[in-house]
Amino acid sequence: MKIIVGFLRIFVGIFFIISGFIKLNDPIGFAFKLEEYFGPTVLDLPFFTPYALGISIVVVVFEVLLGVFLIIGYKKKFTLWSLLLMIVFFTFLTFYSAYFDKVKDCGCFGDAMKMDPWESFGKDVVLLVMILIIFAGQKYIKPFFSKFITTVIALLSFIACLGFAYHVLMHLPSIDFRPFKVGNNITEKMTIPEDAPQPVIEYTWTFKENGEDVQYVTNGSYPESSGTYVGVETDIIKEGYEPPIHDFSIEKDGENYTEDILSRPHVLLIINYNLAKAETEGLKTIKVLTDKAIENGYDVIGITATGPEEANTFKKEYNLNFDYYFCDETALKTIVRSNPGILKLEKGTIIQKKHWNDANEIELPKVERPEPEVIEEEISDSLYFIDESPSTKEEVDALDSETIESVNIVKDSLVTDEETGENKILNFVKVTLKEE
Repeated sequence: MKIIVGFLRIFVGIFFIISGFIKLNDPIGFAFKLEEYFGPTVLDLPFFTPYALGISIVVVVFEVLLGVFLIIGYKKKFTLWSLLLMIVFFTFLTFYSAYFDKVKDCGCFGDAMKMDPWESFGKDVVLLVMILIIFAGQKYIKPFFSKFITTVIALLSFIACLGFAYHVLMHLPSIDFRPFKVGNNITEKMTIPEDAPQPVIEYTWTFKENGEDVQYVTNGSYPESSGTYVGVETDIIKEGYEPPIHDFSIEKDGENYTEDILSRPHVLLIINYNLAKAETEGLKTIKVLTDKAIENGYDVIGITATGPEEANTFKKEYNLNFDYYFCDETALKTIVRSNPGILKLEKGTIIQKKHWNDANEIELPKVERPEPEVIEEEISDSLYFIDESPSTKEEVDALDSETIESVNIVKDSLVTDEETGENKILNFVKVTLKEE
């Protein structure tokens, strides 16, 4: 028993240290996971949501410290009872999530290793058994060092955890386990290989035959039945391949610009998952950085999940010289744990990723913008209309932009000038003014 307890004491201690450290490396990511648990679809505890980050830090620091305390034999009864209560709580939580299918990824190991709730529940059950064995044989747990040295180690561990947590909050996680880490190409991470495994889906078809419901199970093909079709249900037997990045897009005014922006040679992405929650000092810092980037030839693209009207308000308030595009909030939270955060891209490859506190570390050497393509063999003519009334280019140019609702350019057919023989593209420029 002494040997078993001694082994489990070290094993469980190391396990808690590793599990806690991975989450301590990214407390904001763990806070996002806690917000999911506190949400209405899981535990429905919305009053805890504003405190998710604080709870996250307390939990992960405590988890690491319990692992250290168990190994060095510090405060034996307190440590064992704390371990037991913590593992009982998380065993219940993972079972609840798995049984009611509430959360797809438990977040036990952050982004380092994905575990579904049933896998996590199994892991927690094993840990619970181990901790109960240690609890039963606690008389064999003796400190490795003197009381003074043990206390010093415990105190230093606590200070180190708090210091590390503060560092990653003020900068970014020291180890990036996400697909948006420096060196990765976003386009490649979004691509599904041709030989990728396909999902296995089972189809259950229901037909009314001779007054009774008869079911046929297929892999997708329509069954042969002389009865009347009633309905079909699908069940995913095996998940297919899902690319590491599968929910990232850059959109504006209903158009998708993802491929265009990821193909550009020099891009600075400014990530604000929620502009209302953006840090004021961060936005001021971004203003200085982006002005320099634009001056040096970079395409600066803002990405947010905030609506366009609010985004334009922020743009004017902070005098930002770039436009905001739309992306899903969850995807933006995954990209960078900073609001605002900064990514420097070269044709979709992440060259640098920084917290706004480290904006001065972004390297912005002057680059040349590619010259726009010019079609020399064709000359373009345009007809101008303001609110359906014929107009001139000069009259359109003289309009105040604040009065314009929309501008539509409609390309017509290619025509040949009878006098010069030159090819011309006839365009219709239609300006619609805002209603007064």
